[in-house]
Amino acid sequence: MGDSYGGGYSRTSYNAGGGDDAGGFVYGGSQGGSQSAHYLTLPTSSRRATATTPCAPVTIKQVIEAEQAYPDAPFRIDGLEVTQVTFVGMVRAISPQTTNVTFRLDDGTGIIEVKQWLDADKQDDTSKQAFALDSYVRVWGRLKSFNNKRHVGAHVIKPVADYNEVQYHLLEATYCHLFFTKGAPAAATVAVYNWLSNSEGGNEGVHANIISQAMKISIGEVLKCGEELTSAGVTYTTVDDETFAILDY
Repeated sequence: MGDSYGGGYSRTSYNAGGGDDAGGFVYGGSQGGSQSAHYLTLPTSSRRATATTPCAPVTIKQVIEAEQAYPDAPFRIDGLEVTQVTFVGMVRAISPQTTNVTFRLDDGTGIIEVKQWLDADKQDDTSKQAFALDSYVRVWGRLKSFNNKRHVGAHVIKPVADYNEVQYHLLEATYCHLFFTKGAPAAATVAVYNWLSNSEGGNEGVHANIISQAMKISIGEVLKCGEELTSAGVTYTTVDDETFAILDY
């Protein structure tokens, strides 16, 4: 694959095997070498340790709930060790400090602080870039914990120029989560998500019967897809357990 999204967001594939000591995140696993693994890479300007630094596409809720066996132990999300993460969120607060700028970002699943350290030696330091409140940004950074409080140390923060990137990221994060918790998601799950994204159900959502008729798939399949998407935190039920709406950012 070699898909490229807005804002410098890229997904790269390579044959599974090797690279386990990079401390990164891969999905797609190898079954007899027949599948490919995929990872998200940091923008070229931010790669400091290796030529390609893997990043896990996550939601803020996943970051907050990442497991640690003991203090300073590696973080684990969906059972895999994760160091670098990338996510999209709305800027809720900005707190400039002498050595860093702290952002409070909200992606609809949670709120977390993101710290971007300033480099006094660089006159054109991109970390000094201003972002408007309530605008969307993408973060690439390292998951950290200080005094039992999670935060992300950002390598790069870039404005989201196209709202489609928010949806692309959420779908990517959902795919990875479902892959590692329930196996590869069925194509129907992705199709239902895309259909809901383009529907006009609003906050009231769309009933499974309507989705079934519109997509020409069984009501049982729709309910299964809705359950998977809701458990992943990207949809929610509204007036009843069979009416689904996309989580509003």
